[in-house]
Amino acid sequence: MSQAPTTPSVIHSERERFGALPANITFYDLIRRNKRKSAMLMLGMGLLVVALGAVLSAALAVYSTGGDLPSLWPSVALGAAAAAIVAIIASVWSFYGGSNAILRIAGAKPIEKKDDPQLFNVVEELAIAAGQPMPRVYLIDDPAPNAFATGRDPAHGTVAITTGLREKLSRDELAGVMAHEISHIRHYDIRFAMLMATMVGLIVFASDAFWRVMWYGSWHGTGRRSARGGGKGAGAAIIIVLVIAIVLAIIAPALAMLIRMAVSRQREYLADAGAVELTRYPQGMIGALEKLGASKQPLKAANRATAHLYIVNPLRNALKGKGHELSSVLRTHPPLHDRIARLRALIE
Repeated sequence: MSQAPTTPSVIHSERERFGALPANITFYDLIRRNKRKSAMLMLGMGLLVVALGAVLSAALAVYSTGGDLPSLWPSVALGAAAAAIVAIIASVWSFYGGSNAILRIAGAKPIEKKDDPQLFNVVEELAIAAGQPMPRVYLIDDPAPNAFATGRDPAHGTVAITTGLREKLSRDELAGVMAHEISHIRHYDIRFAMLMATMVGLIVFASDAFWRVMWYGSWHGTGRRSARGGGKGAGAAIIIVLVIAIVLAIIAPALAMLIRMAVSRQREYLADAGAVELTRYPQGMIGALEKLGASKQPLKAANRATAHLYIVNPLRNALKGKGHELSSVLRTHPPLHDRIARLRALIE
C-alpha cells in the first residue's frame, strides 16, 4: 500500500482545521472516550427501557381497572421487571446472534482467499497493522457500492463488501474501505451498534404497543367507567399516570433514535481517521468515498434496522436529491463532503 507522511495521531491536522478538540487530545484518547460514552449510553438506554416498562404498565393498569396511585406499585414493579428481563434476553441474543442475523439479512456469503486473493491480502495486511485477528470476509452480490462490518469483538469480526463496490475500487481505495470497517471492529463500534439497535427496537415496540392497546383494546371504555367509580383518587391517578405515560411514549422513541444517530455519525468520523492510521494513505479513503458518493443505487437487502452499519447510507430515501451530502440530526451518517474534507485536512 502507498505511504503518506502521517503519524498515529492522525487527527491533529484535522483538529487544527475544524477546531473541535483541545490540542492535547489524541486519536487514542478519543477511542477511550468513545468507549466510556458507549457504556454510559447503554446504561442510560437500559434504564429508559425499564422506566418505560414501569410507567406504561402502570398506565395500562389504571386505565383499564381504575384505582389510586398507591395501588399501582405492583404494576410498576411488574412492568419494570418484565422490561428488564426482556432487555437482558434481547441483548444476550444480539450479543451472540446479532452478527449472523445481520449477514443473513444482507445476503452476504463467505468467501475464501482463492475467490479473491487481492481482497484477502488487503484485509490480512490491515489486520496485522491493527494488531487484531483476521476477520472473516463476506461478499454481497449487489451492484450497489457499499460495505459494512459486524462482530461482537475483534476475535469474531467480519467485513462484508458488495460486488458493486469491489469492482469500482483500486487497491488503495479498497484498503481504505477495509481499514474503515476494521476500525469499526477495533473500536468495538459494532457491538455497541447492535446493542443500541436492540434497545431502540424495544423502546419503539413498547411505545407502539401502548398506543395500540390504548386506542384499539377491547377495554377502551372500561377504564373510564372504573375510574369514575373509584372517585377523585382514581381520577387523579389516571391524569398523572396517563400524562407521564403519553409523554414518555412520544418522547422516548424519538430520543432513543436521535441518540443512536448522533453516536453513529461520530463513530463514522473516528473510523475514517482509523482507516488513515492503518493505511497511512488518506487519498485511498478519499477516493473510495468519492466513488460511493457518486452512486445513487440503493442496496436491495438493506433496511432501516441495518442501514447505520454500512459505510454510507444504503437506503433509497437517503439517496434522493443531494443524498449523501445532506446534514441532519435524523441521519445515521455525516455528509460525505464533511468526511472528505476532514480527510483532506490530514494531507494539507
